[in-house]
Amino acid sequence: MLLASLAGAPRAPRVQLRGPDVAVIVRAESARVAAVERLVGRLGGSVGRRLAIIDGFTARVPAGSVGRLAGADGVRAVTADARGHMLSVDPALGYDPAADLSSPTNVASIINANPAYAAGLTGKGVDVALIDSGVAPVVGLTSPGKVVNGPDLSFDSQNPNLVYLDGYGHGTHMAGLIAGRDTADSAVPDPAHFTGVAPDARILNVKVGAADGSVDVSQVIAAIDWVVQHRSDNGLNVRVLNLSFGTDSPQGYALDPLAYAAEVAWRKGIVVVVAGGNDGKAATSLADPAIDPFVLAVGADDPMGTVGPADDAPASFSSRGNGNRHVDVLAPGKSLISLRDPNSVVDMNFPSARVGTRFFRGSGTSQAAAVTSGAAALLLQQRPTLTPDQVKAVLMASALKVKASNVLQGSGIIDVGRAMTTVAGPSTQSYPYSSGQGSLETARGAVHVVDPATGQALTGERDIFGQVWNPATWAPAALNGSSWSGGTWNGSSWSGSSWSGSSWSGSSWTGSSWSGSSWSGSSWSGSSWSG
Repeated sequence: MLLASLAGAPRAPRVQLRGPDVAVIVRAESARVAAVERLVGRLGGSVGRRLAIIDGFTARVPAGSVGRLAGADGVRAVTADARGHMLSVDPALGYDPAADLSSPTNVASIINANPAYAAGLTGKGVDVALIDSGVAPVVGLTSPGKVVNGPDLSFDSQNPNLVYLDGYGHGTHMAGLIAGRDTADSAVPDPAHFTGVAPDARILNVKVGAADGSVDVSQVIAAIDWVVQHRSDNGLNVRVLNLSFGTDSPQGYALDPLAYAAEVAWRKGIVVVVAGGNDGKAATSLADPAIDPFVLAVGADDPMGTVGPADDAPASFSSRGNGNRHVDVLAPGKSLISLRDPNSVVDMNFPSARVGTRFFRGSGTSQAAAVTSGAAALLLQQRPTLTPDQVKAVLMASALKVKASNVLQGSGIIDVGRAMTTVAGPSTQSYPYSSGQGSLETARGAVHVVDPATGQALTGERDIFGQVWNPATWAPAALNGSSWSGGTWNGSSWSGSSWSGSSWSGSSWTGSSWSGSSWSGSSWSGSSWSG
């Protein structure tokens, strides 16, 4: 396939083309794509479709200018486009489901989920708790019962126009990757319609991120506690928890309260899937709570222009970790197409990431975690008696290694088809349990919410209500399922006037918590959503 050959080529020689105007495919350095597009215009050419997966675009260029274009700064290759176009775009979708490696169809192929679909597995009966920035009611997430709202623990919770909804754009993207589905009566997979990895799983929406993305660690801890305590209430069957969130806490997991909360969920029977982080090979630690060795920590895979795994590698932004704790598995996480949240913060700030009218591209271990959460839901539908330790063991034992160190890839790329036939023997992880008795402030790392009225950051051993954090009382309550009582968590109420006065409105955020690497579709090495 032309796409595959382009993605692997370091630099092609200048092509010799004839005729007044020729069709070419241009590859550029990731940070120079826009500049090279402008150069095409100055040379008298016209730019066609952006090919984000290869940091390039199609174009028509005067034949006499091809050599000058190929030798320009920032240009990696100019090759003849024999067909005059790269992708056959479905006008109803805005992308080519077969040729675009980031399409749901190809993501399913990369993780070998098609055997699961052939066996009738779609995640039906499995609830996936999504602790994120909320979920928008966009097509793909609006079928009856697709999304169930848990509590809104975000700073938006007092605004009736924003409660449960995603003003930021992150949670909707994750929900689509996990369990989106355009129409219930279509086949799975269905290239003509959008489908997530587990299209019949149900999303439990637990909102913690405000419309600007702001969130404090104590809100995330409270959300995890709520999911654990209510995982089987009123017909819920929460078997998977997706947490595409992480901080740069230097605290060890054995003390860290965020890691402890995630670990408690795991011990209570929930497969906790956590983004490993986006600090690249320079990172010496995973994000918190991926540092906890019990949970399933996920890194991002780069398919390198092909669906087959032979040439895959960990994405450059995917955190390295260390010899004691690194990612457990990889999953697709580069420029993935999922549901767009119109007029959300990321949608307005990164219009170049839009795909057609309904979709959006995003890169990061956030996306990789969401794909893995969907895969876990498929396995739990197939074998509902699997424990979290067994799900993790099966996914790791069946994963496919890539050409990288174990520190970068763990066991390799998840393979659902192989996982379906991997025997799940007795499996119990024997790591020391976390106590949760460490510092809440240290768990925040460098990420702090700020009161816009005073400019004061929430710091120290205080939770989001300004109350003194007491791990000696919270930790056993979280483990025993009693940290929540009605609308009160850890002694503070989440309703009414609780947010006024000295509480925190937290409207600013550093942008480094949600583990997404880029929304721009042309930058892969960033560590925030700014692209």
